[in-house]
Amino acid sequence: MLLAEDGTLGVDDWHHLADEEPIPASGAITVSFARWQTDEAILHARADKLGLRLPNTIAPQEIAGDVSRFALIVLNFPKFTDGRAYSQARLLRTRFAYKGELRAAGEVLRDQLLFMRRCGFNSFVVGERAIKENWAKAFSEFDVFYQQPTDGQGPWVMRQRLSPRNP
Repeated sequence: MLLAEDGTLGVDDWHHLADEEPIPASGAITVSFARWQTDEAILHARADKLGLRLPNTIAPQEIAGDVSRFALIVLNFPKFTDGRAYSQARLLRTRFAYKGELRAAGEVLRDQLLFMRRCGFNSFVVGERAIKENWAKAFSEFDVFYQQPTDGQGPWVMRQRLSPRNP
């Protein structure tokens, strides 16, 4: 199940292609980074939407020239203590100006959703537990931040300086 950054729940309509699976002529697919390297020319020739599953061991610089080709990039959190995908997301959004859907998959926890969104993620692979516990509320639990985000909402200090009541 997918949770969007606006709190709505949806169904994943992408086909996540296994490396040994033949490439279909049509339909939205995601491929692994290894498959992208192997079949890049064939995948470029497809007219339908293409997504990439980028492991957190691969630097975003390796796909810098191709980010605009991907409608979806899935970043993996293999363990909740492994935060490399946060850095990947931030780099993709800021340095490489990626505008497509950035999805968090793997060990996605409720407590991390807001911070994932602030790093640039806009969809999250979640389980049935997310519905029961109303994970969508996690996006509105905090409204004061000290870090510079990618979501356009500046840090608290800058908002205070720009506030009409603080000349």
